Amino acid sequence: MSKRPSRTSGSSCSVSWEYFGRNSRSEVQRTSTFGSAGGGAMKHTANSRNRSNLGTFFIIWFGQVASTLGTWLTRFALGVWVYQETGSVTQFALITFVTSLPAVLCAPVAGVLVDRWNRRTAMIVADGAAAVCTLALAILFGTGRIEIWHIYVALALSNGFSSLQWPAYSAAVGALVPKEHYGRASGFVQIGEALAQIVAPAAGAGLLVSLGIFAVMLTDLATALIAVGTLIVARIPGPAPDRESGGEKRSFREDAVYGWKFIRERGGLLGLLGIVSTLNFAFVMVQILIIPYVLTFADAAALGAVTSFAFAGAMVGTLAMSAWGGPKRKLDGIIAGLLVLGAAVVVAAVRPSLILVAVCGFLAFSFQQIINGCSQAVWLAKTPQAVQGRVFAIRRMIAWATLPLTSLLAGPLSDRVFEPLLAPGGALSSSVGLLIGVGPGRGTALLIMVLGIVSAGCGVAALMIPAIRRVEERLPDADAARAGEPAA
Repeated sequence: MSKRPSRTSGSSCSVSWEYFGRNSRSEVQRTSTFGSAGGGAMKHTANSRNRSNLGTFFIIWFGQVASTLGTWLTRFALGVWVYQETGSVTQFALITFVTSLPAVLCAPVAGVLVDRWNRRTAMIVADGAAAVCTLALAILFGTGRIEIWHIYVALALSNGFSSLQWPAYSAAVGALVPKEHYGRASGFVQIGEALAQIVAPAAGAGLLVSLGIFAVMLTDLATALIAVGTLIVARIPGPAPDRESGGEKRSFREDAVYGWKFIRERGGLLGLLGIVSTLNFAFVMVQILIIPYVLTFADAAALGAVTSFAFAGAMVGTLAMSAWGGPKRKLDGIIAGLLVLGAAVVVAAVRPSLILVAVCGFLAFSFQQIINGCSQAVWLAKTPQAVQGRVFAIRRMIAWATLPLTSLLAGPLSDRVFEPLLAPGGALSSSVGLLIGVGPGRGTALLIMVLGIVSAGCGVAALMIPAIRRVEERLPDADAARAGEPAA
């Protein structure tokens, strides 16, 4: 299981590393105007540094892909184990709650620590804490002393520390990858998540059935140690000094709110964050609802096949971003992606059809990755290295703040509001029902279509609001200087 993704990732890294290297080298040659002797030395030094940084990026990337896969394996297996042991949907749903809320609440503090520490240190702490939590669960499972609350506590602690990982990883990408390749690098970062979504359900179920939950824990522990090992050997350049502080040292509280202040003062970025947060609310709810929707006209085996095919679209989208890098104007990619994603979600629920759900799901997940990659490229280009930890932490906190609410609203909206509307004799059965049908699942289908319209509406809003549409032109790129604290 582990060897196959490694070969694929390795070959992709080799091709893209050479591509990055060639383009970075040509960029240095175009912009260097020094004398022949001194200029040649300067070109050689810059070229060597770029190639070394790109090599470091792929070393770290490999470790994070392994760690993400292990995390998703454990999350899937623990969810199955909890449901099998308790038979409670509420106990099962609490896993989603404890894996999302701590990361949101800890984000402001994590952002300050990421900017005050070296990026590598923050990532080692995050991956190391995850390894300790997994080890504790493995020991409890191995000794037969595990209780349900142990799982909730371990997941909450692990995901609280994970709030350090994402802003530190994002800032490390900005420090290691030339600006013109931010889109491709963002695509590579998303590959780990897409790969985990595709592999984890099947691999987690296989390990759980054949070897038991203890084997899943050990696999997750091994992947966390791989991530820590790659970080130990890596060297990440430090950011340039924070010029906006004027050399004055801020208090921890001032630093904790600085990320929000930075975003609020830049209307284009604030608008882009609002668009992405709205998309998260709508598309995550779609992902929750699509399971009971499909089960109204198909069995669990068909659901599994459709889900795997749809998640494969996420991998295609990430590979496209890593090879292509997105359009020159990243907002064009975001706007087009929102329109296509929204349309795909609407069409998926027009009538009960596995083919429609599979094909439209594939398209939606593909363009979601393009939206994410283009958005990440904009934020990397517009945010100074010295403050990326704080800014990215607040950015994720806001973007993810809707997820617990989404989990709470999806069921009641479907069961108590939309399903009765399209039940036989329901309020919309003689109007909307004539177009999309009446009966079990059609109310959920209508809710999914509404959420698709909301997603497409985000694209229309981004197109119509100049501050968002022109953010790349109106907001200057951040200082690309890589000087500052020494690499560590």
